[in-house]
Formats: sequence, structure tokens, C-alpha cells
Amino acid sequence: MTATLLDPGLRRGRRLALVSIAVSVALASLSIAVGLDAGSASVVAIGVEFAGDVLASAVVLVGLRVASRPPDDNHPYGHGRIETVAGLLVGLVLVMAGAGIAWRAVTGLSPQPTVPAFSAVVVLLVAIVARSAMAMQKFRVARQIGSLALRSDAWNDSVDILSAITGLVAVLLARSFPDSLLAADRAGAMVVGAIVVATGLGLTRTATLDLADTMPDPGMLADISRVALGVPGVAAVEKQFARKTGLQYHIDLHVEVDPEMSVRESHRIAHDVQKRITSALPWVAAVLVHVEPAGGVVGGDDQS
Repeated sequence: MTATLLDPGLRRGRRLALVSIAVSVALASLSIAVGLDAGSASVVAIGVEFAGDVLASAVVLVGLRVASRPPDDNHPYGHGRIETVAGLLVGLVLVMAGAGIAWRAVTGLSPQPTVPAFSAVVVLLVAIVARSAMAMQKFRVARQIGSLALRSDAWNDSVDILSAITGLVAVLLARSFPDSLLAADRAGAMVVGAIVVATGLGLTRTATLDLADTMPDPGMLADISRVALGVPGVAAVEKQFARKTGLQYHIDLHVEVDPEMSVRESHRIAHDVQKRITSALPWVAAVLVHVEPAGGVVGGDDQS
């Protein structure tokens, strides 16, 4: 898939990130204001989490914008890795935000917990509905364009939903049983912080694996071999390597051909393999094909 074909998807991702920033700003402001007024540590904690989401979505927006730039002399593989770095930064933001939320819950907003007002319940319900809508949309678009950063942001929204549900349960318990479970609201804030930290660590691990050139899953490698073997003249696929560069993979492929074949003919087959793979597998950005003699004939590689 070429950069031109990717541009519409990246534009959709950027638009979605902009909408997400606006929603996060509104939810953060509402949650913090209502949480302080209602005396709910859980709602304030979730508001702080939403404020972190503003930064996370901004990082995603920048990452998607830079990733859409075409290759240049200094970046022959394109700028896709910036998108992966954006996913890593989102994970780190979540870890820091979760740690801050948990610490704030431990220290408390006041010496003695108070019964949360009903407005805390309302704002949490609004947050759950808004975040559910955003998460579903982001997952759908991320799956269509293969964006790690956008998928990370979608998981971030999913964590927000879980956090809001946790906060809602905590607030309802504190309101329903103020004599025995008043501390549930503060405990809910601590749980929210722990959930955010765990999710951030998971996203950080995923991005780190991509940056470390971790091979794709065996099924994707099998698809590459299957397509290459379908090209007339390819006797076998000896080995293959793949590295993710943002939204797509760059492939190094060693194929075996008839050792008596001319250089011109083997070169043509190599280009046929390149065209067939990039056409059949949209997640492949480019293929570097190494032509080798079938049957283990010694003589080195002819690189095409």
C-alpha cells in the first residue's frame, strides 16, 4: 500500500484524535468540578485521568500527522515509526497518570471522607456513555488503518470506561452505606489508579516490541510465503524477515529459483514477487527480495 492510499485513513485517524481531545477536555473539566463540589475522590480521580487523556490524544494526533509524511533521503523507510513512538508515549502517560491518581487517593482530598452528592453519579454515567462511543469508533478506525497509536488511545478509552464503572460502584456504595462503606469512594479512586497503571504498562510493552523489530505473528509470515510461492519461477522461500515501521511492515525475503536461470529472468521474478506481495497484503509497505539458487548451490546471493 502506498503513502497515497494511506493518507485517507490517516486523515480519519487525525480527525478522530481531534474529536477525542475535545471530548476529554469537556469530561475532565466536568468531572473535576463536580467531583470537588460533590466531595467524591473517585470522580476527581477520573477527572484527572481524563485530563491525562487530553495529552495522550494530542500525542496520537501528532504521531499520525508525522507518520503520513512520505519517505525522504533521511528516512527511506518513511516516518511510520513516529506513530509507534506515539503509542509508547501514550502508554507512559497512562502509567504516570495512574500513579498520580493512586497517590492522590491515598493522601485523600480531605482529612475525613464525605458522602458524595448525587451529581457524582450523574457525571459518571455521562462519562461512561461518552467514552463508550469514542472507544468503539477508535477501535474500528484503528483496525481499518492498522494504527498502534490510535488503538492505544482506544484502549485508553476502554480503561476510562472501566474506571468510571469502578468509580460509580464506589460512589453508590458510599451513598448507600455511609456508616460502614464511606471509605469506598476513596478506595475506588485507588483502584482506578491501579487499572490505569496496568493498562499503560501493557501498551508500553506492545510499542517497545514493535520498536525492537519483533517479528509479526506466524500467520502473517505464512501469508507472505504463500503469496511469494504463487509467483511462477519461485521454487521455495528460504527465509524472511519483517520489521514494523508504523502502520505497515517492511519485508526482507529470500526466494530460491532455478540456478540455471539468467540474471535478467531472476531479476524479473524478484520484481514479480514484490508486486504480488504488496498488492495482496495491504499491511506490507515494501519487499526487498534476495534471489538464491535452488538446491543449495554455493555461490552467494544475487540481490534484486
